Amino acid sequence: MQNPDFLSMYQQLIASPSISALDESLNMSNLSTINLLASWCENLGFNIEITELTSAPGKYNLLAKRGEGDGGLMLAGHTDTVPFDDSRWSQDPFNLTIKDNKLYGLGAIDMKGFFSFVLEAISQLDTAKQTAPILILATADEETTMAGAQEIAKHPTLKPERCIIGEPTDMTPVFMHKGHMTSAIRIIGRSGHSSDPERGLNAIEIMHTVIAKLLQLKEKIKNKYSIEDFAIPYPTLNLGHIHGGDNANRICGCCELHIDIRPLPGLSIQELQLLLLNSIKSINDEYPNSVSVIDMHEPIPAFNGVKDSALVSLAEKISGEKAVAVNYCTEAPFIQQLGCETIVLGPGSIKQAHQPDEYLAMEKIAPSQQIITQLIKSCCFE
Repeated sequence: MQNPDFLSMYQQLIASPSISALDESLNMSNLSTINLLASWCENLGFNIEITELTSAPGKYNLLAKRGEGDGGLMLAGHTDTVPFDDSRWSQDPFNLTIKDNKLYGLGAIDMKGFFSFVLEAISQLDTAKQTAPILILATADEETTMAGAQEIAKHPTLKPERCIIGEPTDMTPVFMHKGHMTSAIRIIGRSGHSSDPERGLNAIEIMHTVIAKLLQLKEKIKNKYSIEDFAIPYPTLNLGHIHGGDNANRICGCCELHIDIRPLPGLSIQELQLLLLNSIKSINDEYPNSVSVIDMHEPIPAFNGVKDSALVSLAEKISGEKAVAVNYCTEAPFIQQLGCETIVLGPGSIKQAHQPDEYLAMEKIAPSQQIITQLIKSCCFE
């Protein structure tokens, strides 16, 4: 059976909701998207493996392979999208809309559209001339826990030589990126009437001291760690959200701060967690068991690729762009655990990711398609 054309595949993927969210009222299965991709891969002669995640029932990974043995090129992406605010979209997020020379839709560049490019490229290449395996990996829950990538990293027989992760990079190769750690700092004090402060323990006042320690840690990691390849060459620490107390005349019994840290390669999650705990240790010593640090999601390590690897060199040559390091994070550190040369490269701009009216500029389609096709051909065809 013949696959739909490029835009029809794009449209069907956008029309298949697969939101992942920590809020269960918004969280969805991605099975319908996985089944679409599986049927199209089968039409191109791929063998299909669909696996339900052990850590997230109702969520699925797809691994499709054409060709025998190890090695070859894996083209990887996630099937989930972020939630959306309907009031801020001027288009239907689940209907691929062509307007002003743009393709609008939830997942248009982050990152369902990548699969349309990949399948279109493979359909145009001569199967008889394939010399190395081609693999297509579609994962679940990248936008929340990255559970799909973490489980595929433990696959017992998956051994590609190279992998391209199709996140939106404007077709510029990415060989390195920062990690991501989100933590809640929770202060449990003791509430009471504001007229008698000694009868309570004000969590906001303790949080004031905690914040001072965190700002010291922010400067410490900024001054200690640096990699010039990044536009922002140091790890960042952001105080992003705080709430506490319930009334002006009550001593605040609980206060919570949410922070975001972006570690560089070379600063491990374990080391960063220890630095964070040590920064507030003296406060917990003074007020025993009052301060807790809670991971809000599984921390994502930084991705440290090889700047002069064969895959990076090939991608630079074909794209005409020098490889770069970026501040956002992807599934790359988990995929890399399979032992393959790994880069991030895909159509669309990261500036459009997680935005209302997400779109791909249509003038980018032909050059992006040419680069993806040439990369697959160079890696897997004579």
